[in-house]
Amino acid sequence: MSRPPFSRRALLVVALAGGVVLLVAGRYFASAGTPSAGTPAARARMPRAAIAAPRVVVDVVGAVRRPGLYRLAQGTRIADAVARAGGTTRAADLASINLAAPLADGEQVVVPGRVAAGPGGPPAGAAAAGAMPSGPVHLSTATLEQLDALPGVGPVTAQKILDYRTAHGAFSSVDELDAIPGIGPARLDQLRAVVVP
Repeated sequence: MSRPPFSRRALLVVALAGGVVLLVAGRYFASAGTPSAGTPAARARMPRAAIAAPRVVVDVVGAVRRPGLYRLAQGTRIADAVARAGGTTRAADLASINLAAPLADGEQVVVPGRVAAGPGGPPAGAAAAGAMPSGPVHLSTATLEQLDALPGVGPVTAQKILDYRTAHGAFSSVDELDAIPGIGPARLDQLRAVVVP
């Protein structure tokens, strides 16, 4: 009686090896049909939280239609925040705000209104040269004229503040003024009372 060419043990090993090969091949082909995480098809299947862009929260107040807190994509501008707040009212003084300035998280965007002139007073929107602003000046949105009106800040230093903001984005702290030539510790202490980031 002749013996079979393969023993049971050998057949069992071959069967197990074949099963492993089929399992690995099946997983490979299954993953090949699934789009990678970076493709648009994969992003469409992912939950929104997994692909959400970084956000900033800003407080939009003043001469806007719907003042309040708004969550916007990081890198958006003040103009985007004003648009989300329903746009400006007729009383808005857009010449006093830099709509192109980038937004910072936690920032308050103040859209000022035009100041009505009293009898014999200056025309609406005109400010006396060198007059202190009525509220704190927002470093991230202030115009050259608003910065120039700050105590101890002339037009040259005001321009340096604008140049710094253009190069580094919105201010996150008043302490960043220390990096601007012409503003030393004494001037910085003086400005803390009248400016906010």
